[in-house]
Amino acid sequence: MLTIGLIGGMSWESSAEYYRIINQGVRARLGPLRSARSLMQSVDFGPIERAQHEGRWDLTTQILQDAARKLQAGGADCIVLCTNTMHKVIDDLQAAVTIPFLHIADPVGRAAARAGVKTIGLLGTSFTMEQDFMKDRLTRLHGLNVLVPPPIERQEVHRIIYDELCVGIVNDESRRIYQQTIDRLAQRGAEAIILGCTEITLLIKPQHSRVPLLDTTDLHARSAVDFALNGASAESANP
Repeated sequence: MLTIGLIGGMSWESSAEYYRIINQGVRARLGPLRSARSLMQSVDFGPIERAQHEGRWDLTTQILQDAARKLQAGGADCIVLCTNTMHKVIDDLQAAVTIPFLHIADPVGRAAARAGVKTIGLLGTSFTMEQDFMKDRLTRLHGLNVLVPPPIERQEVHRIIYDELCVGIVNDESRRIYQQTIDRLAQRGAEAIILGCTEITLLIKPQHSRVPLLDTTDLHARSAVDFALNGASAESANP
C-alpha cells in the first residue's frame, strides 16, 4: 500500500471527511482491521482565507508549497489537496515536489463520463464558480459543459460555505437555498450537480437533489484509495 499525503485544514470540517472516507475505503477493500497509510499536514485556515479574499494567492501558494514539501519529506507517495478552491494554484504546488498531486477535477470528470452526463452544474466558492481553474479542466480534459448560478445566487452559495459550513454550522434554511439553486441549474439543462466545495457535502445529500450529485470530497478521497492500492496511474495524477 502506498502512503497518501493530505493537505488539510481548509476547513478541518471537510478534512475529517477525507480521513473517514479514505479509511473506510481501504477497510472495505482489504478487510475489517485495515486502514490507510497516510500523512496529513493540516494548515491554519485563517491566514489562507484572508489571503484568498485579498487576492494574495502568492501567500497561499507559499503556505501550501511548504506543506507539500513536508509531506514528501515524510514519505508520502502522492498528495491530495483537500479543497477545491486552492486547486487554483495546483500547478505551482506540483512544481514544488516530485510526487504527484491527485487533481480533484479528474475523478469528477470520470464519474460524469460513467453516468453519461455532458452538462453539469457547479456549486462552490465564488473563486471556483467564477474563475476557470476548475471549469477549464472539466471542459478541456473531460468534455463537459459547465453551468454556474447567476451572480446573486453565487454570493449566497459562497457566504454559506464560509460563514456556516466551514465552522460546522448546518442550517435547514441554507439547505433550502442550495436546493433552489440546484433546481434552477437543472431547469437550465444540468444533468448532474458538482458539489465543488469540500464542505457542501455536509449540507447537501443525494436525497436533497432531484438530479444526481457529484461530490468532490467523496470522489477525490476514493481516487486516493485507488492510487494507494493500485499504484500510480496516468488518469489519477495531475499531468
